[in-house]
Amino acid sequence: MGAIVESNVVRAELTRYEVPGWGVGELWTAGGVVLAHDFDFHPVSDTRSTETAGADSADTRSASAEALSGCGEFGIVLTRSPRCLTPSELVGRLGRFFAGEEEVQFDDVPLDLGGCTPFQRSVADTLRHIPRGETIAYGELAALAGHPGAQRAVGTFCARNRFLVFVPCHRVVAADGIGPYGSAGPGIKRRLLALEGVSLE
Repeated sequence: MGAIVESNVVRAELTRYEVPGWGVGELWTAGGVVLAHDFDFHPVSDTRSTETAGADSADTRSASAEALSGCGEFGIVLTRSPRCLTPSELVGRLGRFFAGEEEVQFDDVPLDLGGCTPFQRSVADTLRHIPRGETIAYGELAALAGHPGAQRAVGTFCARNRFLVFVPCHRVVAADGIGPYGSAGPGIKRRLLALEGVSLE
């Protein structure tokens, strides 16, 4: 845990961790700011246990690393908030989220949105305020973010979300059902929602 990637703009730290029954996460941070968070979920039918949250995993690579490959190109500017969580504190909070603790929140965690368009930033900011236990339709999120009629673009944003859980795209559902959840699939989306007390057909 704690691989360092140098660039001309940021000094990024990669923390890999495992969550029992869920899978392996990759958390990229710099100066207390989350650059990316991705998760390699176990299949829904897989109930095997792994090491506790916070343990290293050296044999996984996900889209987070690819998302960071262009950081220097975007000219990301990072600022430290008054109280930034360390990677180990963030991993601990993520572990509690996957354990189903209701009081766990992530809206206070600073995210690097330097590479996002104004549209993407508005969707991310709006989505971060959708509380645990609630869902919102793609079209509703688009309108709430100030872009009515842009539900398809919202769906594209969610499919490419590089801040899983921190930007809770699993709470965005289709008007007629649960909707997709990227490569993880609707089964994982349904399981995440169930973790938060939401049941959808």
